Amino acid sequence: MTLGALLDVDPVTAASRILGATLTVDDVAVRIVEVEAYGGDPAGPWPDPAAHSYRGPTPRNRVMFGEAGTLYVYLSYGMHFCLNVTCGPPGIAGAVLLRSAEVVEGIDVVTQRRPAVRRFSDLARGPGNLGKVLAINLSDNGTRLFDAGSRTRLELDSVDRWQSGPRVGISTAPDRPWRLWLPESAAVSAYRRNPRAPAPIDAERSTS
Repeated sequence: MTLGALLDVDPVTAASRILGATLTVDDVAVRIVEVEAYGGDPAGPWPDPAAHSYRGPTPRNRVMFGEAGTLYVYLSYGMHFCLNVTCGPPGIAGAVLLRSAEVVEGIDVVTQRRPAVRRFSDLARGPGNLGKVLAINLSDNGTRLFDAGSRTRLELDSVDRWQSGPRVGISTAPDRPWRLWLPESAAVSAYRRNPRAPAPIDAERSTS
């Protein structure tokens, strides 16, 4: 089985396989400690109204419909470059957002990129900060992460346990437990529910 084939699965399974992986960009390497799974359009096997791919292929999201193990980069709020790893078979959209990581190599480079950060655990906490730490931009979109000659490479590693819960900051399908994280890591971001999201299902039941 090829490395890409390990991610030729549904988004939640792919997310569990990406947890603990090492992502290297030139001289900087990080260990992924928090991820979120995202599915695809209604015609696919895991429809997800919160995903960029829900309305079908566009020039922006077409990478999500490609081969598993490809880097999908998008610009959030006009300022943050967010990294995703595609999953599932070609033609079926799916991706895993890389939310937070621990820096394992290149700390001198990283501190120059984020000089105001005082705590090590904050350097790559949150998807926008992770993009800054790795100096990722839209030119990296479509990078094959398992190609030996790529400047951006992903090395998978298994982890013994993780926790899961709702995805952060989305107003659509907010209660799917598709965010996974390593509970022992101080770099995991805090959960924040989007104020526009419907009340949690448990809360609705408690008031009925």
